[in-house]
Amino acid sequence: MKYFTANWYRESQVYGFLVFHETMEDWEEDIAWHTREGLDFEERRRNDLEHRKPDLLEFLPESFHPYIEDASIRLQYPTPELREMAAIWREGYSIRSRRLWEERRVNYQAIRSSLPDSAVQLYEKSLHDARVVSIERPSESELVLVLDCGGCMHYDTEVKLTFIGVSQSSPDIPAGGFWLYEEIDKTEDGFELRVLFDYPLTEATIRARDVRIEASAGNDAI
Repeated sequence: MKYFTANWYRESQVYGFLVFHETMEDWEEDIAWHTREGLDFEERRRNDLEHRKPDLLEFLPESFHPYIEDASIRLQYPTPELREMAAIWREGYSIRSRRLWEERRVNYQAIRSSLPDSAVQLYEKSLHDARVVSIERPSESELVLVLDCGGCMHYDTEVKLTFIGVSQSSPDIPAGGFWLYEEIDKTEDGFELRVLFDYPLTEATIRARDVRIEASAGNDAI
């Protein structure tokens, strides 16, 4: 992956983690809601912290580490110092992320006319959040993915992708995993599609000459 790497995605989750209650009243209302619902506010937030802790320690500056180690980053209403640190880090991340998206856009526009029409459709009608139903290799040069696109922005049905003239497919695409983000480049005889999947987090690359896109309704090419 050039742009949407596994590390990029992990850091984006840290960005989402560093969102605090705006006011003490909001904090107290959240605690009260958990109590009304029979949920343990502290336990849920502690579990969330433990899940994210390795990424927090990796991607955040050392100035955050005491707040992470004593769990106050999640279990206490944020101090003004912590709130300011988080705002500065989030702004820096936002700038880097916008730059990345722009680089991806410019690269795609430069190669769009050189790509097969089906590859253009595959890229422009993103399969974000589609779930991998099955993976087949009918031959060395063919790869078939069936995706459940229910709830996706496009298709909203099961879609079958048949990659033709496959020269590379690595690593193994996770069955049951979710399609997160894609990026594309041209090759001498086709295209290289790079996809970030989740559950587990996987960077997959498919080099092919062409791709056929079929919807489940009537199984007609679209």
